[in-house]
Amino acid sequence: MRVFWMMLAAASLSGCTSFRADSEHLKAVPAERLSAWQQTLSPSSELVVDRDIGMLGGGCYVALLIDREPAALLAVGEVATFHLPPGEHIVGITTDKQGGLLCSKGRLNRELRLQAQPGERQHLRIVSEAKTGFGIVLDPR
Repeated sequence: MRVFWMMLAAASLSGCTSFRADSEHLKAVPAERLSAWQQTLSPSSELVVDRDIGMLGGGCYVALLIDREPAALLAVGEVATFHLPPGEHIVGITTDKQGGLLCSKGRLNRELRLQAQPGERQHLRIVSEAKTGFGIVLDPR
């Protein structure tokens, strides 16, 4: 019986790992949840960020920060595109501080540094895993 409960616990935790959505299943983040980096610049680099599909944190938005300033709130299965000037940028994720209830109470602060080149398009994914929680990773498409 003990083995059964251990297997059940392992199976339920594995269901919390996210997976990449196919591009045809991703929805664009609505304009009211985009707050920065939407104007096309010349020269510019394009940054595409999508949030994986998964159960962990599925009812909460994840706040995307660019250069530590709010840029968007992403829900599960959403994608947003940003236009960045060339150079080094810090891209991070945190909890939705405006959300209230439990979604704004968690601790989340993940960042990565990226180098934006003129005319380049980079892809990032917001992932969620049972062991490590949320993360932001480079997606080599």
